[in-house]
Amino acid sequence: MGPDQQIEMTPFRQLYIEIPVESQDTVTRNLQSVGLEVNPSGFAIKSLIACNFCRGPEDAGLDIAQKLNLAIAGILTPTPLKVGYAGCALGTSEPLLRDIGVVKMKDKFDIYVGGDSKGIKAPLAQLFLTGLTEEQVIPTVLKLIDYYKAHAKGKEKFSKFVKRISIEHLKQITA
Repeated sequence: MGPDQQIEMTPFRQLYIEIPVESQDTVTRNLQSVGLEVNPSGFAIKSLIACNFCRGPEDAGLDIAQKLNLAIAGILTPTPLKVGYAGCALGTSEPLLRDIGVVKMKDKFDIYVGGDSKGIKAPLAQLFLTGLTEEQVIPTVLKLIDYYKAHAKGKEKFSKFVKRISIEHLKQITA
């Protein structure tokens, strides 16, 4: 980073760095070489929003959260898409305020869709699927994202897309 670059840390512990376009490849390589994840700017999934795993990786499913993050981070979408993960029903990462929320419930997972954290009447996500196994979570989330990318109208927000398409229809395409 030079004196002319801007850097910002978000509440989700992400760094936003403003750099000249001509140095993008070099900066990306340097950041990745020290173990940082680099995601594209613009309308893309930045990374999984997860809680701090108060009961440890085994109870809270840190391994599936990391796999889910690897699967979704950097996917280009019609509008920025926020995916959240909570390792228990306490939901400290606020998965019901995300476009797609995954909540671990004992040894199974529930997926919620259509949340939005903005506005005075911000809608909570609705239960989409319940009782999924670990093996079903990532393919289901990817199907939702792919369907959204293919069928969103312009820059339609995911919460509005879910209302327009309906949860029942989304269940059919992810079955």
